[in-house]
Amino acid sequence: MIMRVLMVVFLSVVVTTTLIGCGEPQETLTVIAGSELKDIEPKLDAIAKTTGVRLQMTYIGTLDGADQIVNGHDQYDLAWFSHAKYLSLLQGQTKRIKSEEKIGLSPVIPGVKESLARRWGWVDNPNVTWADIAAKARQGAFRYAMTDPTASNSGFSTVMGVQAAFAGSSDAITAEDVDVDKLQAFFSGQVLTSGSSGWLADAYVRDQDRIDGLFNYESILMNLNASGRLREKLILIYPKEGVVTADYPLILLNDIKRASYVKLVDYLKTSEFQQWMMENTNRRPVVSRVKASSKFPKGFQLELPFPSQLEAVNEILFAFLDQHRKPSHSIFVLDVSGSMEGDRLNSLKRALLNLTGEDTSLTGRFARFRNREIVTVISFNDAVDVHDNFDIGPQGKGIKDLRDSVHGLHAGGGTAIYNALEVAYDIAGDARAEDPGRFYSIVLMSDGDNTSGSNYADFNEFYARQQQELAGIRAFPVLFGGSNDREMNALAELTGGRVFDSRKYSLAHVFKKIRGYQ
Repeated sequence: MIMRVLMVVFLSVVVTTTLIGCGEPQETLTVIAGSELKDIEPKLDAIAKTTGVRLQMTYIGTLDGADQIVNGHDQYDLAWFSHAKYLSLLQGQTKRIKSEEKIGLSPVIPGVKESLARRWGWVDNPNVTWADIAAKARQGAFRYAMTDPTASNSGFSTVMGVQAAFAGSSDAITAEDVDVDKLQAFFSGQVLTSGSSGWLADAYVRDQDRIDGLFNYESILMNLNASGRLREKLILIYPKEGVVTADYPLILLNDIKRASYVKLVDYLKTSEFQQWMMENTNRRPVVSRVKASSKFPKGFQLELPFPSQLEAVNEILFAFLDQHRKPSHSIFVLDVSGSMEGDRLNSLKRALLNLTGEDTSLTGRFARFRNREIVTVISFNDAVDVHDNFDIGPQGKGIKDLRDSVHGLHAGGGTAIYNALEVAYDIAGDARAEDPGRFYSIVLMSDGDNTSGSNYADFNEFYARQQQELAGIRAFPVLFGGSNDREMNALAELTGGRVFDSRKYSLAHVFKKIRGYQ
């Protein structure tokens, strides 16, 4: 009997040891990551099996993620963004980065429709400059898509790249190094914004007949060309002055997990993984033993300088938002029906007031209503009330009136969602016809089903009748309380917008996130 028990124990030890040796998952590490790294997910099981470490991914924008890490809102073992430049500056003396290792490379560049690139002599031309691109934008010949630089790294890298190229200096750049006219000329060509590089690519596909190209990661542009979704191929342009390259560092935040981190890095730098990454995500390998595919252009792209001071980076970003980019006209369509009474209405007021400057965090400052922006507030129950157009200017112009309007919201009555939405689209369509040099967007927040007036089918007909006039004015529905998920998703699909779910996150958090799309 004793011998039998000893034999069972011995076999258990052998099996356990064998499993560990085969790399079966023994530990789960939490990872805060950029959304573009979702394309690594097919490899997560293989990573776990080989290293014994399973990665639990949470996706977020690069700057928002850096802010969360430094301020300790959430605790993660690892971070995996497209770059660590901003986090390195933001951490200051907190030294949240314990270690970092580059995993893949992808420069942020413009993709231009082939017909235009050929007409301009840009195909296989290594001498195209950032100034050449700016000239086409100024002429109205190059209308492009780019993400918001305070929400997504591809836009962040584009802004930093343009700033560095126009500064014409290898020294660390500042906000004052480039005159406003040059930057306004360049960014005048932007006709589509987004808070996500992946969503930007999808939105470009939807609107490709009216947009001439986009700024994004080389990998995403290559994926688009191979997707079969484009009616016209994109020519990838590598400006002569240089580019900003994403190097996708795996970052150790929790030093207790260093042993597992080392295992992960060792595997991610194997020829097997680097080859898989190159073939399946179009990122360039970082190890010399893996030969770069012929699909990548030959030659070395210069790396543009990056500011050495956090203050300089933030000044450049605020200058972009307040001076250089096209201004916005943002329309908020807000449910104040009886079901919003109490905490729900208070949450709505807090979310809007945060955007007037009451959220003083770094991400709150980036998300606030911007200089030159027009904000329209429409509240509705069974009736529709257009509060006003609030012109946001320097020194808080328009903010006090907007705050007073928000404080004055009160709940009661039914829910006429689509009557309110039709009013919003009438306002947006008329405004764009009069002033086409703005971004127009509509945020719809309702906590329940439509109970009064027009229904979704009526709105669908309304939109179809005016689709040419309203195209590009996207609706961003916010799920809240008992929102009708099916109709809100259909509305986003119809208008080219995106649904945001405030039942998973606070309404204040969701409103900040939406700002990357306005």
